[in-house]
Amino acid sequence: MVRKDEILDLEITGMTHEGMGVGKKDGFAIFVQGAVDGEKVGVKIIKVLKSYAVARIEAFIEKSSHRQEPFCPVYKRCGGCSLQHMTYAKTLAFKRQVVVDNLARIGSLSDVRVHDTLGMAEPINYRNKAQYPVGMGKSGPVAGFFARRSHEIVEAPSCAIQHPLSDKAKDIVLGYIKALNIPVYNETTGHGIIRHVVTKVGFNTGEVMIIIVATKPELPKANKLIYRLKRDIPGLASVILNVNPKPGNVILGDRNITLFGKDTIQDTLGGLAFEISPLSFYQVNPAQTEVLYQKAVDYAHLQGNETVFDLYCGIGTIGLFAASRAKKVIGVEVVPEAVEAAKSNAKHNGIENAEFYAGLAEEVVPELYEKGIKADVVFVDPPRKGCDENLLKTLVDMAPSRIVYVSCNPSTLARDLKFLTGSGFQVEEVQPVDMFPWSEHVETVVSMSRL
Repeated sequence: MVRKDEILDLEITGMTHEGMGVGKKDGFAIFVQGAVDGEKVGVKIIKVLKSYAVARIEAFIEKSSHRQEPFCPVYKRCGGCSLQHMTYAKTLAFKRQVVVDNLARIGSLSDVRVHDTLGMAEPINYRNKAQYPVGMGKSGPVAGFFARRSHEIVEAPSCAIQHPLSDKAKDIVLGYIKALNIPVYNETTGHGIIRHVVTKVGFNTGEVMIIIVATKPELPKANKLIYRLKRDIPGLASVILNVNPKPGNVILGDRNITLFGKDTIQDTLGGLAFEISPLSFYQVNPAQTEVLYQKAVDYAHLQGNETVFDLYCGIGTIGLFAASRAKKVIGVEVVPEAVEAAKSNAKHNGIENAEFYAGLAEEVVPELYEKGIKADVVFVDPPRKGCDENLLKTLVDMAPSRIVYVSCNPSTLARDLKFLTGSGFQVEEVQPVDMFPWSEHVETVVSMSRL
């Protein structure tokens, strides 16, 4: 057993799925943030638990050829990226291995074909959405990103993975807060007004939405803030006050008040226009979203005569991508605002063979099936918790010819694939896509067919 504060030399023989290096002393696992497999490092034990210990690097004995200097000055403190100490090629290989490991360990799928991760040519400034928490620092109000595993706000003058206009908008709002002494939110007491600054940028249209998340339905002297934003943010199309008085980690509340411009902005993907509202889900990396969705549609093998279900459909993106190749598309999404946006997107793009339902997929799909409405091909793109088991059971009973599973969480993906492969479906191939460069997260598309 190792001891807290012990100093030792460690060979890093593996990586956790969160990107930490793993070494062992006498068979006891030690996790090391910032270490790369193949390295030898001197470490200090900072925490000892029953089944593993956590250590930090004190010195490098042998560095990996895959190591690089992080390009972000606050990388070690910020919780936004976790892999900048690796070369980009290494991060792609790491993410593929995470998918392979989860499929084998959780899904009992050790013999499936997993392709190399599809990466970006230029993996910087790729995010079209930023969320900056606002709070009180040692010398006044601050806005930035939460530190790793805490709610301490790390100030970052700029963020290399965000659109530059997002950083600019954050700075303008912070300047407004300081100039007018606007109270910022205190998580402990619940007092204060401004909680977050959220930005959404249409990469292909240039439209910008700025959302001020506040505890109250009015902002002091909001006209002064709007004046600065209009003057300094090119493409500003919408300023929204989102009201969230509830304690907790949920960023956005249910109420939106348009302070300037439109209620929504637009962006385009694959030749289609999509309406983006404050609450609707829209993939954060538009370049890789087209790669992801094209792969999903390719895996569907549509011939033009199929009824397609698009489950957890958001604002209808995957289903509308597929609509021109299908007879009919039926989308299901739990957020009513997103469903209305999906309907509007279909209408705006002249797509007449798509309809959308608001509700939980595990409730709506069984209801449709009972009415005799069933799918030939199903897209599922669930949140991190994966698919509800009741939905999976209904899909097994429905027996579509193909299922295309789009996942943002390899572990719940593997769990759901194990259920489906044990119930009459087979995995044909798996394609990881790097939607979130420099983070440990990986998006995965899986092609499945009925046996």
